[in-house]
Amino acid sequence: MTAPENMGFSQTVERLGKLIAGLAAAGALAAFLFRGWKWGAGFAAGAAISCFNFHWLKRLTEALGGAGGKPLRRSSALFLATRYLLLGGAAYVILRYTSISFPAVLAGLFVSVAAVIVEILFELTYGRNLDH
Repeated sequence: MTAPENMGFSQTVERLGKLIAGLAAAGALAAFLFRGWKWGAGFAAGAAISCFNFHWLKRLTEALGGAGGKPLRRSSALFLATRYLLLGGAAYVILRYTSISFPAVLAGLFVSVAAVIVEILFELTYGRNLDH
């Protein structure tokens, strides 16, 4: 059986994944409707990069914490260490060879941060009493 604190962590991570997906979709739609396809595509690209980064960080914490995840292999550790180079390279290619909006990509990169802020507000509002 999973310890109560691990169950709370799993629920939080699951909520964060849903929040990231929802904010990415809503932000891309809003950017498309208000600023056009270049902004919508830019926001979606930045949000996708942010989502991949969240997924990779989640895998790392699961491997380090033993929360039911697979053990971290050497190749995975190398990949996680170089992920910022990969994400930066992807952003460079997107911005250099497409006509999508640079500010929209930057805004999309903050989708994970926005999801964490929403989760913090959720926990503060509907937080559980962990003493019992």
